[in-house]
Amino acid sequence: MTKALSWLIKGSTLFCLLPWEPIAAQIVPDATLRVNSSVTREGNNTSAITGGTQFGSNLFHSFGQFSVPTGSTVYFKNALDIQNILTRVTGSSISNIDGLIRANGIANVFLINPNGIIFGANASLNIGGSFLGTTASNIKFADGISFDAKPLSGAEPLLTVSVPVGLGFGTNAGNIHVFGDGQGIRKTSDLIDTSSGLRVQPNQTLALVGGDILLSRGTLKTTGGQIELGSVAGAGLVNLIPTDKGWTLGYSGISAFGEIQLSGAAVDASGDGGGNIQIQAMKLMLDGGSQIESSTLGAGTGGTLKINASDSVNLVGLPEVDSFFNTGISSLVYPRATGSGGNINIETGRLNIRDGAGIAAGTYGFGNAGSIPGFLTNSEKTGA
Repeated sequence: MTKALSWLIKGSTLFCLLPWEPIAAQIVPDATLRVNSSVTREGNNTSAITGGTQFGSNLFHSFGQFSVPTGSTVYFKNALDIQNILTRVTGSSISNIDGLIRANGIANVFLINPNGIIFGANASLNIGGSFLGTTASNIKFADGISFDAKPLSGAEPLLTVSVPVGLGFGTNAGNIHVFGDGQGIRKTSDLIDTSSGLRVQPNQTLALVGGDILLSRGTLKTTGGQIELGSVAGAGLVNLIPTDKGWTLGYSGISAFGEIQLSGAAVDASGDGGGNIQIQAMKLMLDGGSQIESSTLGAGTGGTLKINASDSVNLVGLPEVDSFFNTGISSLVYPRATGSGGNINIETGRLNIRDGAGIAAGTYGFGNAGSIPGFLTNSEKTGA
C-alpha cells in the first residue's frame, strides 16, 4: 500500500469517526483573573459576556468551559477601544461551536483551548477584526508575559498591555474540526460567495492552528484577507507577525507538523485583489471536490497562496466532474478583472494529483496570470 493511499484511508476513517452532534451550551467563567468574566442571558438565544480583565487595549477572558449551541449567540460586549479579546479555556472539555460569535468594533478575537475545537455546520463569526482559533497552550506577548490556558495556581499574577507575538504549543495539541454544508465550493463559473461557514471581514485574518485539522464540507472565507491553517505536532512557538491584513504566521520555532484534510470543503480568500493563504503541515489531503483558492476578482493585485507540507500534498478529484469545478488549488483572474493574479508556492516531499484534480494559475480576464514557482523537495510527482 502506498503512503498516499494509507493517508487517504486514515483520513477517511477519521472523518467517519467524527460526526457533528450539537451539544448543550456550556459557558462557565472560572475565577483565575483579577476581574473575572461574567455571562448573562439576553433573550432566549444570546449569552452576553462582560467583565474580564482589561490592560490597555487587551481584554482577557477565562472560562472553565466554552461552547456555543446551535442557533445561539455569544456576544462579547467589549468597549470600542479594545483591540484584542483573548479568551482561554482552562478546563478539560473541547469547545463545540455551532452558533454565532460576536464582538464589538474592530476587536480581534482569540479562542485558545488546548483540548480541541469543533466548529459545527452553523458556526459563524460577526467580528470587525481577525479571528484566531487555536489549541495552543498559551499566547505570548512582546514583553515576555504569557497568557496560559493552564494557569499554575490562583489568580493571574500579571497580564499585559503588550501585543501578542506568538502561540506556545505543548507536545499534545488538541485537534480542530470544521463541519459545514459544502456551499463554499465552486460549482459554476459565477463568482463564489456564501454567508455560511467561518468568515472574517476584508483585510482581516482567519487562522486555525492546532493539532490535526479536518474540514468536512466546511467553508473558510475572507474577501482579500489572510487565511492561515497550521497543524502542529510538537512543542514550540508559532510566531504572530503583524501585517496590513492582520497576521501571518511563522513556523521556524516548530520542528514537527501534523495532518490537514479537506473533504468537500472550501478555503477561499478571493477578493478585489486575491488574499493570502498559508497552509503548514506534514501532510495535506484534498478530496471530494475540495478547493483552496485565492483569485483576483477586480482591479487589485493578487496575493500569495503558500503551501508547505514536508511529507506530501495529495489531491484526489471526482472523475465525473469538470476540472474547473473539481478538487483543486487555484489562483485565477476572473472574467472582467483587471488586476494581476497571485502566485502559488508549494513546497513538499511528494505531490500526488489524480482523478481530475488540478493546480492552476490562469487568467480569464484582462489581468496577467500568476505563476507556480514552487518546488518539490525530492522532485517526486505522481498522477495527472
